Amino acid sequence: MRPVSDIETRIDRIESRTAVGRLVAQYAHAFDSGDVDLLRTLWHTGAELRLGEPFGDFAGIDGIVEAAHLLWSQSPRMHHWMSNVVVDIDDDGETARAVSALDCLVTNVETGPTQVGGIYRDRAARRDGRWAIVERVFELHYFTPVSGWAPVHGSETTPLADRGRAPS
Repeated sequence: MRPVSDIETRIDRIESRTAVGRLVAQYAHAFDSGDVDLLRTLWHTGAELRLGEPFGDFAGIDGIVEAAHLLWSQSPRMHHWMSNVVVDIDDDGETARAVSALDCLVTNVETGPTQVGGIYRDRAARRDGRWAIVERVFELHYFTPVSGWAPVHGSETTPLADRGRAPS
């Protein structure tokens, strides 16, 4: 490894924080849009997604994709809002930790419109120049059905089957 100047180190830290923050946002987009291809790009081999009760824990990229299909079958509509994202790059410059708040409105097949909230804690690593998630742990704060909530305008007034994205 070649010596780097202070400015190069600082720029690398900024770019790394941006890359890890982007993983947090892309996770939300992948789940909200049902984008399996994007979801697969977010993880390193052997990664873990630990959502805990009532959602479950999953290992490996294929296991995480299977989890997504299971979650989509339970909540075919999801709207994640990730906020207060804090990314810290470890001293080695090749690993990082992130924490972010989640507020998510889902349409659950059993509970109907439901608000889910909590905290994600992530570990990420740069391998072969690519940042990806190694471990994502969710701490559930609430899973609260929202009675009386129904969209009046917008794409979600159309049944899922009519939009081409029926739960599998």
